[in-house]
Amino acid sequence: MARYRGPVEKIERRFGVSLNLKGERRLAGKSALEKRPYGPGQHGQRRKKVSEYGLQLNEKQKAKFMYGVSEKGFRALFVEAKRRSGNTGTNLITLIESRLDNVVYRMGFASTRRFARQLTTHGHILVDGKKLDIPSYRVKPGQKIEVKEASKTNAQIVRAIELTNQTGLAPWVDIDAEKVYGIFTRIPERDEVVIPVEERLIVELYSK
Repeated sequence: MARYRGPVEKIERRFGVSLNLKGERRLAGKSALEKRPYGPGQHGQRRKKVSEYGLQLNEKQKAKFMYGVSEKGFRALFVEAKRRSGNTGTNLITLIESRLDNVVYRMGFASTRRFARQLTTHGHILVDGKKLDIPSYRVKPGQKIEVKEASKTNAQIVRAIELTNQTGLAPWVDIDAEKVYGIFTRIPERDEVVIPVEERLIVELYSK
């Protein structure tokens, strides 16, 4: 399945939760979900009975859309999470959180993960001083993530950093907002990652 490129707010309305797909609109209370807290389409307000499989699929889809990961990429993350020791669901979340595009987002250099991915693929991000344009790159603790010099005055990046005053920063990153760089200090604990996803259901889905 290709990465979704349609109206992202329809996705949030479909699942009935904010997936942080719209940055400033969400913070301003102007997201479509807040205005119309029901599913899109003619029958969006009807209550639907969801099967066990449907619940599991919804959780996987929510995680995929929220982090902007393709089906192939998401399955590869699950395989890696299952291979590792420990809880597979927790491993899955920490692996996704370690992706370069997500770390750029968590550092506040982008107001959405979609924009963070765009910054990465367009070559605006440096890792330990070297340009890296692979959004799925797995950042390691201690690595320095930096916006390249020519892009530090980009209006969208400047605005994203300003918005962190409202949103706060993840406790597993250390940021110098003036110099627009940060250090990925450690792998986050599962209870620190606040997301509307029950990874247990994703594990059940893939384990069938």
